[in-house]
Amino acid sequence: MADITLKSEVDLTNCDREPIHQLGAIQPFGFLLAMSTDWLIQRASNNVSEFFGLSADEMLGTHAADHLGISTVHTLRNRLTLLRGLDAVERVFGYELPGSTRRFDFAVHVSGRTVIVEAEPCVGETQPDTASTIRAMISRLDSTPDEKAFLHEGARQVRALTGFDRVMVYRFDSDNSGKVVAEAARSGIGSFLDLRYPASDIPVQARQLYLRTPFRIIADVDATPTPIYPQLDERGTPIDLSLSVLRSVSPIHIEYLKNMGVHASMSISIVIEGKLWGLFACHHYDGPRLPGFERRSIAELFGQMFALKLEGRERKAMAGYENNARAASDRLLAAIVGDSTLLENPDWLGSMLHDTVPNDGIAIWMDGRVAQDGLTPPTGELRTIVRRLNAMAAGRIYATDRLADTVPSAAAYDDVAAGVLAIPISRTPRDYVLLFRQEQVRTVTWAGDPQKPASYGPHGARLTPRQSFEAWSQEVRGRSQPFSEAELRVAEMLRISLIEIILRITDEAQEERRRAAERQDLLIAELNHRVRNILALIRGLLRQSREPGEYHPAFNMLDGRIQSLARAHDQITKDNWSPAPLSTLIDTEAAAYLGGKRDRVELAGPDVLLQPQAFTTLALVFHELMTNSAKYGALSDNGGVTVDWRFDADGDLRIEWRERGGPPVRPPTREGFGSTIINRSIPYDLGGEARVRYELAGLEVDLCVPARHVSEGPSAKPQKPAGRIGVATGIAPADSAALLSGAALLVEDSLIIAMDAEDILLRLGATRVATASTLAQALTEIDRDSFEIALLDVNLGQESSLPIAQRLAERGVPFFFTTGYGEQMQRIKDLEEVVVVNKPYDLAGISAAIRKVLKK
Repeated sequence: MADITLKSEVDLTNCDREPIHQLGAIQPFGFLLAMSTDWLIQRASNNVSEFFGLSADEMLGTHAADHLGISTVHTLRNRLTLLRGLDAVERVFGYELPGSTRRFDFAVHVSGRTVIVEAEPCVGETQPDTASTIRAMISRLDSTPDEKAFLHEGARQVRALTGFDRVMVYRFDSDNSGKVVAEAARSGIGSFLDLRYPASDIPVQARQLYLRTPFRIIADVDATPTPIYPQLDERGTPIDLSLSVLRSVSPIHIEYLKNMGVHASMSISIVIEGKLWGLFACHHYDGPRLPGFERRSIAELFGQMFALKLEGRERKAMAGYENNARAASDRLLAAIVGDSTLLENPDWLGSMLHDTVPNDGIAIWMDGRVAQDGLTPPTGELRTIVRRLNAMAAGRIYATDRLADTVPSAAAYDDVAAGVLAIPISRTPRDYVLLFRQEQVRTVTWAGDPQKPASYGPHGARLTPRQSFEAWSQEVRGRSQPFSEAELRVAEMLRISLIEIILRITDEAQEERRRAAERQDLLIAELNHRVRNILALIRGLLRQSREPGEYHPAFNMLDGRIQSLARAHDQITKDNWSPAPLSTLIDTEAAAYLGGKRDRVELAGPDVLLQPQAFTTLALVFHELMTNSAKYGALSDNGGVTVDWRFDADGDLRIEWRERGGPPVRPPTREGFGSTIINRSIPYDLGGEARVRYELAGLEVDLCVPARHVSEGPSAKPQKPAGRIGVATGIAPADSAALLSGAALLVEDSLIIAMDAEDILLRLGATRVATASTLAQALTEIDRDSFEIALLDVNLGQESSLPIAQRLAERGVPFFFTTGYGEQMQRIKDLEEVVVVNKPYDLAGISAAIRKVLKK
């Protein structure tokens, strides 16, 4: 027969790569047959001649019934129907082979399209009542008072059932290293209790097989494996022995066991919630050890029952902890709902959370602010930690017992804060509650040196299993007590509850801010209304104080200044008495004075916002500059004006006014009121500077506004001020006469303002002006007469003129509004296109409004 010994090429510098499920051989205490679905033999172990008198090569292609017997094959076929899941194995016990009185125990499973049958001779030890045995074993487990006694009793029961010299309960940690947490052993062989084994002792693929096949027996480490013939099928594929009961053993693991003085071993997986919690690891030292297949099956069943009982105990313990933690978190959340400021109190929050998730220190990071209590990293390091957390999975809790692995700089303070549990408490990864645990220095007792050196062993250059298993102590630093799964679940519950509360608090705060903003808007609108009415009233008094037909320049100048103040008031109240752009102020003055020629004023400078006081003062200054230039300077001819501004090194605003292209400039013989405003208002009101130079080529003015009155603003192009009509120069346009030819209706609740408006309407050609101060009077006038146009004050004391507007609209009478509310006036939907003139108004503004209304 050809040499069929398996010669796998394995990179043994990494044990995790060894294909231990495809070694192509079995242990020799039984035989293996691999068959097609119609039970024709495709492969057989080389030792079948010991059981059937035929070689493996002679059995290929024959039917299994010819060798196992019809009755046995029938039973095995029926057992296949009971298989559930890909990793299921069925067993039958005590069947005779044809022509022999020898009894065998069988295991059958399916691998791909292959049926694999394994058999081994029955041993003399039988278990007459399996159910009673298991019941008694479980009863002893249930009587244990705590987990330590439970684990020890499990090890003791497995040793009593299987007869191995040593049975250990071996538990895996999160890093896949393991620790012997319970042990039952015969006297005189020492103890492995509390020894720890590195993760490399059980490679990754071995742990995966422990999940798929929860039971594993190695009967004799000195036995020679029996190869399977043929080694490869027609597709060149080796047989997969993942579920095989007889699967041979990795030579690396055999060497490992020999180094420990072990002649036989057995393992039973402890699987909880689909994860490998640990193993029953059984060792025998005085020669081979092979408990009967039936007894081994009982041990496997006990291992499954043990895992269920252990899971139940852990669940009960976790449930008790979680119930207590939930009650503590409920008290915490109820307190925060009553007083949201507690969320920023680390002392209080830390004391409350300590009963929920034990910690040594707490830090609260909210909107870039930090509050700390207990043992925490330096304040500057918290920003580094939060930035790293933000770069990770958003919205999830994060826990580690070694923060330095995530934030390398944390190694400098790991004696204070080695571990952290981060609970995000906002919808964006910005705010956190950080629970810190200090370093827990501990000595780990390893079963030998955990850092196994690479060397040349009997199987070539690789990581040779160590020769010594004497205790090797190692001090572990830089780690905290790990956060348990139960603590992480509680932290997740806290995260959800805290976010819900914070969102509720945020919504309530936003609603309160909205109500406060509405109240502020209402107050500012009322203030704006009163200021405008006062300005309109002053203007009306001035106009009514003149003799009919009298012209006096002082009246016109004062009228223009009042208009300038009104325009400035518009800008600073439009956004709730907030800073307004300098460019808008200058452009507004240019538009009001120059109309369509405002492009003769060029502006250049960064975005600047002026505080309300500075805005009002500069409005008067630029009004005087614009007026003087239009009367005597560059704007009176074909020249122009440039206004540049910049910030100096101290943050003060430097403004330069330059006129060019106008008539030659001569210094004034005396300083009038306008010149006084230009020269003294900024130094006096704002603490700034003003310098005026009467250069022959044009007036030059340098202004300095202190930094406290200005700030850089968002980019905003100068715009024509909304809501103002016409040109506020105080001088009637040439074509302002004879715009009207019929009666006009004037609705205004202030007598002085009404008299002023009546004069303007008569100057514009109205044959008669009917005045009304109330809603009833106005409606009576409409019903009694017809009107060419109507001028309506929006607010009439406690009434509104909107019903008047609706009556006029029904009768087709054109109208426009006047108001002191400026930009804050709310219009009804049906009147959105109506013209509005802001108070105080003048002849030019009313003229422009009438033209616009009559054009429509």
